[in-house]
Amino acid sequence: MKKQTFEQAIRRLEEIAELLDAGEPSLDDSLKLLEEGMALVDFCTQKLATVEKRIQILAKENDEFTLVDQDPE
Repeated sequence: MKKQTFEQAIRRLEEIAELLDAGEPSLDDSLKLLEEGMALVDFCTQKLATVEKRIQILAKENDEFTLVDQDPE
């Protein structure tokens, strides 16, 4: 996968979703799009995890920041 930003990956995921939703790609093309989409989701998940870790480090270093758990579970 080429070097890309989080935002570019999200835009491409949106494109893939629209293509698949339209139902126009062949079965083989749909499979390729699905595989690309799964790789993009993996990339975005890893990027978000990295950012979250960096935020936690900043929060520990600076008492002014407070992390709030957004997941009530």
